Amino acid sequence: MNRIRNTGKLFNMVHLIPNMLTFGRLVLTVIFIAMLLYSPQVENKSAFLDVAFVLFVIAGLTDIIDGRVARKYNVTTKLGRMVDPLADKILVCGSFITFAILGQPKLYSLSPAPLAVIHWAVAAVLIAREAYVTVLRHLAEARGINFAATVSGKIKMFIQSFAIGTVVIKMAHVPTATWASCFTSTVFLIMLLVTVISGIRATKRPVRREP
Repeated sequence: MNRIRNTGKLFNMVHLIPNMLTFGRLVLTVIFIAMLLYSPQVENKSAFLDVAFVLFVIAGLTDIIDGRVARKYNVTTKLGRMVDPLADKILVCGSFITFAILGQPKLYSLSPAPLAVIHWAVAAVLIAREAYVTVLRHLAEARGINFAATVSGKIKMFIQSFAIGTVVIKMAHVPTATWASCFTSTVFLIMLLVTVISGIRATKRPVRREP
């Protein structure tokens, strides 16, 4: 009997781990974005942004771990399927809105006006895609249809995360280097392409049961 109770307690603990990691990622996201916003006021900006980058990486690792735990122990829940992608969206959209506010990344010798157009346009595309897919996910889940992340969505998230990391490292160490601007621009173009494609693919997923 005690063994059964202990097994039940262990299962309940494992069941909570994915959601705990997801909420932990939300906390790290808030700290990361706050650090980005505060970074212009810091004297040792490079070291400060390096710390922010480490927190960002940890947040990304929690995203990988919580999904693996949920699948391995078959503890995927409706709450997890809703909150996990929401945490990702807050991290991605919040980061690019913050970059736009800060006027980062600096690209080539562009003046602030065209840079602002680029930064806010990138943020707008990402927000529009995430808002659209979120609506689809809520419609599907409300009707009992599993709308968990797909391979294309995971690839999209990886590239978006890579782009965020690229901007942070550029801000910290090579803010005006031409090669860094070229690399960042290429990453942004790939990210936008993958983001749009994944949004189109999400449109083809069912959000209501067949009659």
